[in-house]
Amino acid sequence: MDKENRWLQLMLAGLITIVLGNPSTNAVVSVFPTGTTIYKPDKTWNGYTIIDAADGQGTVLLDMNGNELRRWPELDGMGPFRILPGGYIMGGDVRRNPYQESVVLKQLDWDGNEVWRYDRAEETAVPSQSIESGEAKEDDTVWASRQHHDWQREGDHIGYYSPTTAPLTSSGKTMVLAHKNVYAPAVSNMRLEDDYIYEVDWEGDVLWEWLASDHIDEFGFSEDARNAIFRSTEFDEDRQSADWLHINSANYLGPNKWYEAGDERFHPDHIMISSRTANIIAIIARDGSIPWRLGPDYSIDQKLNEIGQIIGQHNPHLIPGGLPGAGNLLVFDNGGTGGYGFSNPAAPDGVNSMTRDSSRVLEINPSTLEVVWEYTKAGTERFQFYSWYVSNAQRLPNGNTMVNEGMNGRVFELTREGEIVWEYVSPFFSDTDPPSHRIYRAYRLPYDWIPQLELPEERPVIPPALGEFRIPAQ
Repeated sequence: MDKENRWLQLMLAGLITIVLGNPSTNAVVSVFPTGTTIYKPDKTWNGYTIIDAADGQGTVLLDMNGNELRRWPELDGMGPFRILPGGYIMGGDVRRNPYQESVVLKQLDWDGNEVWRYDRAEETAVPSQSIESGEAKEDDTVWASRQHHDWQREGDHIGYYSPTTAPLTSSGKTMVLAHKNVYAPAVSNMRLEDDYIYEVDWEGDVLWEWLASDHIDEFGFSEDARNAIFRSTEFDEDRQSADWLHINSANYLGPNKWYEAGDERFHPDHIMISSRTANIIAIIARDGSIPWRLGPDYSIDQKLNEIGQIIGQHNPHLIPGGLPGAGNLLVFDNGGTGGYGFSNPAAPDGVNSMTRDSSRVLEINPSTLEVVWEYTKAGTERFQFYSWYVSNAQRLPNGNTMVNEGMNGRVFELTREGEIVWEYVSPFFSDTDPPSHRIYRAYRLPYDWIPQLELPEERPVIPPALGEFRIPAQ
């Protein structure tokens, strides 16, 4: 491993797992550089990067040198937050605690004017923080989108730039990943915080909807898993519901070579979802059925064995057309804990029955299930790349991959060969103890999507040699 990468891993990661087997036992590096720490302009796909700052500090737009170009503190709901062509920004506003959801999903122009909003999915209780501040009473209600973890605007099925995508900014439908509280006896006798996906047109009329609990028989759960779900201790007293699947992404497949070759499972209008809690990646057909699935158990098939157990994954998607690897599945495999299964000493109730204390980024052929490309750390150093929650990966037009190691507030761009050519460590820390600078998602976008800004200067950033980097003695 060269000195740059060694400095990268030991000085800048920000969070190193010391005790294997428990993601809660992390030792934080107390002092480390933030901002852009590595930058090789001739090897990167240069553009703007958008991240969410920790602890309600807003959404932040960065150049390659880490300069903050703009911040939107008014977008403080549940991510993701994305830039659309023309300098528009879209995402959730008014986080509804403790439910990890947004009251409003909105689109703003560059000047901050509201262009579109949706908040009519359900009339529900006001956010707890509004009661605590005295702005609302405990019995008050509010109309809300209940959006959580993802959304997609027509024209951009995946949520990041490719030469073949063009998000609509003044028309079109929007897909929303949301919550709905239901009782589903086939799942549990507890009140569920179920995952609910709906599409609305520009006027806010619902065009299509899907409810996860209606399809429990299609998710491939074993009898042990079904029993663990039914008696799940994941019931949250504050939320008075059980977040049984915790679906953390939903995106359209979009045009792809598999469907063009006749495989109906990969119809462009189908939707790929990710259940973090159950270790499931699945495709939803427009009739609601599930024609393709990875997980929950990767031990039942030789091809799945070769992939290895995926745990707690985030943002799986088919790489859009026009990008290297188009049609392959790209996923941030978090590790940590997840899954339902048989009772064991580490999971006596069968909840979070699988664990791994390292992360991977996988590129998989979804037809043959062959692993095409992988980024991870081997051997005893594997825990040096580890984010057991949040995070995402994005394929760039030059073939590089941008990776958000979100738990550690670290975003980096690497080549196919694994060379890190750009790295940014978030300087936006929470007020918690210990402080967090986590990033839910990060996206790279082209300069011309924001015509309101002048092109930034691109200056290389060369890190010092790790063995020589010292704070002078006092």
